[in-house]
Amino acid sequence: MTTRPKSTHRKGERNPDDTLPTPAPMSVDTFDGKVHVEWDSEASVTNIGQLAFFIEFLKLGGRFDDWIDDCPLHYQSNNAPQKIDVLGSLFLSILSGHKRYAHLTALRADGVNPGLLGMNKVVSEDSARKAMKRMNPRDSEQWMQNHLLSCCEPLLSAPWILDVDTTIKPLYGHQELADKGYNPQKPGRPSHTYHTCMIANLRLILDVEVKAGSQSHSSHGLPGLMALLARLSHEQKPAFVRAILLGVAIR
Repeated sequence: MTTRPKSTHRKGERNPDDTLPTPAPMSVDTFDGKVHVEWDSEASVTNIGQLAFFIEFLKLGGRFDDWIDDCPLHYQSNNAPQKIDVLGSLFLSILSGHKRYAHLTALRADGVNPGLLGMNKVVSEDSARKAMKRMNPRDSEQWMQNHLLSCCEPLLSAPWILDVDTTIKPLYGHQELADKGYNPQKPGRPSHTYHTCMIANLRLILDVEVKAGSQSHSSHGLPGLMALLARLSHEQKPAFVRAILLGVAIR
C-alpha cells in the first residue's frame, strides 16, 4: 500500500513561487497637491511610509487646517517660525514615536512628508520648546479637548459606554510632577498618573489628565470626568460610566 506524499507547505501558507502583482500607482491628494504613490517591493519599510494616505484624510476632512487655526500659539516677530511648521513638526514627531524634543532632529532630513503637510521646514527642538512655553496652559487644554471631542462626535449619538482607566508611567528624568506613588512594577520609581476617559470597545480617547505619581487614586480623576460629562450635550452623554470612584462603582 502506498501513501500520499505529505505536502511541503501547511494549509494556508503561500507558495513562494506565487508572487502577487505590484499594485498600480495611486493618486493621493495632499496639502502640496496631488502625488502618486508607487509600491516598491525592494525598498525598506519606514515607520511613516504610508503617511500620505493619512494626510489625504486630514485634508479632505478639514482636521489639520482647523487644528492649526484654532491653536492658541501666536507670534509677533517676523523672524519667528510659522505656526504650521511648529505644530507640523510636533505632529510628525509624535507619529514617528518620538518621546523627546531632541528627537525632532531626526526629521530634519525628511524631504517628503513635511511638504505633503504644507510645511516649509521642520523646526529645531529649541523652537518647539519655546512654542510650548508661549501657549497659555488653560487655552491649550481647551483647544485640544475641543478637537478630540470633534473627532468622536458623530459616534456619540448612539448608545455608548464611557470607560475610565488609570495608568502609571514610570519616569527616569526630572519631569514636572514626577513623584513617587503607587507603582507595582517598579516600586519607588517616580512616575506620572494618566487618568483616561475613552469610548469602550472602540478605545477612542475623549480626554486624558496627567497627574503626579502620588495622585493615582480615582478621586483625583473625578473632576476631569465630571468636566467631560458637562461638555457633552444630553444626546451625547453615555448610557453609563464604567469606573471605580472613591470605592464605589458608577454604572
